[in-house]
Amino acid sequence: MEKFLGTVKFRNDQIAPILGYGDMVQGTVTIKRVYYVEGLNHNLFSVGQFCDADLEVAFRKSTKSTCFIRDLKGNDLLIGFRVTDLYSITLQDTNCPNPICLMAKATSSQAWLWHRRLSHLNFDTINLLSENDIVVGLPKLKFIKDHLCSSCELRKAK
Repeated sequence: MEKFLGTVKFRNDQIAPILGYGDMVQGTVTIKRVYYVEGLNHNLFSVGQFCDADLEVAFRKSTKSTCFIRDLKGNDLLIGFRVTDLYSITLQDTNCPNPICLMAKATSSQAWLWHRRLSHLNFDTINLLSENDIVVGLPKLKFIKDHLCSSCELRKAK
């Protein structure tokens, strides 16, 4: 079962589910809550996300319509170009030529630590607690059960 975080509605009224999110780090730029949208080959950013990261966004019409993401000192950090009505920023410094899913996932050790801390609670419920910020200190990650818990297995056998 996939973690459902809401939907995104596109200009053509098509709706797609948000399957996860994570923080995107590109050099000195960190953008919080970048959504992974099912079926979309790109990650979408809003101008507000850059502003929340204390960055400046400037659009300039030239031979190529350009979008600049700058720090407060005016240094260009990211540059994007307009393609039809959408500005596209190509992220460099990635060694992988394949598309990257920017979705946060708990490591196996984190997942099992929280499973034990929460009295062997099932992973669907742990994900629900994480998603809704119910437990203090529980990270906002997707927790995945990658093997059987021997204690839970023993308890269910009785």
